[in-house]
Amino acid sequence: LNDLAVVARLMTWRAGDDAGLEEDSVLREFYRGEDGRPVERVLVVDCDVHQGDGTASFHVDPNSSSDGPATSSFHGKNHLHGKLFTLDLHAASNYPFAKAKCTYDYPLPDHCPDDLYLSTLEMALDLAWNEVRPQLVLYNAGVDVHRSDRLGRLAISREGMKRRDYCVISKCVERGIPVAAVVGGGYDEDVRALGRRHALVHRVCAQIWREKEMWKRGR
Repeated sequence: LNDLAVVARLMTWRAGDDAGLEEDSVLREFYRGEDGRPVERVLVVDCDVHQGDGTASFHVDPNSSSDGPATSSFHGKNHLHGKLFTLDLHAASNYPFAKAKCTYDYPLPDHCPDDLYLSTLEMALDLAWNEVRPQLVLYNAGVDVHRSDRLGRLAISREGMKRRDYCVISKCVERGIPVAAVVGGGYDEDVRALGRRHALVHRVCAQIWREKEMWKRGR
């Protein structure tokens, strides 16, 4: 539960926040591997329709090679340097209007359809897997990408969202990468419809658990 709380705090971080994730002791616990060794490479996959400018605002290391992915450190400190990488799909014209710099940024046009969204996601994930080789993935399954969302600007269907969640989580499972997912976003006066969208990622996790017979893995 503590790990999930840290994930939630990370994924809701706002640029300019002054408290919370600077608690080094909490982060050290979170980034410790199951066998006691530290996790060296964490990838944030942020699919909320708004760019995660707070997560992206981790300072890019000036010594990073221009030929590889940018690494980041929190507020200029070194305890996350070389560990945290951010992949962000978002509506280009949506808030925040002044975008921060992610390791991998994919701004999408207004009314972006399922096919373009999903092909961009698959390409981005393949690139990140190969360059970052993450040992842990934090996934923000934002539902404000839905076509009927009041603040979204994209045109992703319910089926498209399900395919998105399946893509991210199944790729992690197939590569043996632990993944923690949180729901995010969603602006709709129909709270039942909104709740059903938030439930998609849980249903996808259950589907993958059954398909991969993950109970046989002893976890």
